[in-house]
Amino acid sequence: MPKIIYKAADGATTEVDAPEGSTVMENAIKHMVPGIEAECGGACACATCHVYVDDAWASKTGQPEPMEEDMLDFAYDVKPTSRLSCQIKVTADMDGLVVHVPERQA
Repeated sequence: MPKIIYKAADGATTEVDAPEGSTVMENAIKHMVPGIEAECGGACACATCHVYVDDAWASKTGQPEPMEEDMLDFAYDVKPTSRLSCQIKVTADMDGLVVHVPERQA
């Protein structure tokens, strides 16, 4: 099972085993990762599951689709590797994926 590493703005880390086919957001909620609010429950209708994909992993997670890009307009401190974690599906080749949780959510 792939492992996801969530790094908080204060440096704290949370590592979780994530089933393939689930989303980075679902695993954050299931394991109560601080800073991932996911107010819309994963419907890509808010920006409260915003994360920064670590540069080393950006090619594995892909680019946001247009709907996700629109929602990222509402996120706090958007960067080139910003993604909504509800839109990142876990695959076998994401074992060790590192995502950074922003200081705050929008």
